[in-house]
Amino acid sequence: MASNSGQNGIQLLLAAEQEAQHIVNAARTAKQARLKQAKEEAEKEIAEFRAQMEAEFQRKVAESSGDSGANVKRLEQETEAKIHHLNTEASRISHDVVQMLLRHVTTVKN
Repeated sequence: MASNSGQNGIQLLLAAEQEAQHIVNAARTAKQARLKQAKEEAEKEIAEFRAQMEAEFQRKVAESSGDSGANVKRLEQETEAKIHHLNTEASRISHDVVQMLLRHVTTVKN
């Protein structure tokens, strides 16, 4: 009887070990499934964020390129105004400059 009860004990231990192994395997499978789901959700969020940032970037590029035409026109106007101002000043003082240069060139110093 002692050997019979020992055999039953061993059988119970083996059954308990197998049940524990099944529980561990089920938990491992569930953990892997949760990790896979979390990874997929993270990739989806990253893709959405990337698309949002790309759209924002494209919007800003469109805004700045739309303004570049206005900026170019404004810069051209400013440049033309400065050129006109320089031409006006040059023609206003050119006679005086020529006279000064002639005076300095023709004056001999000892």
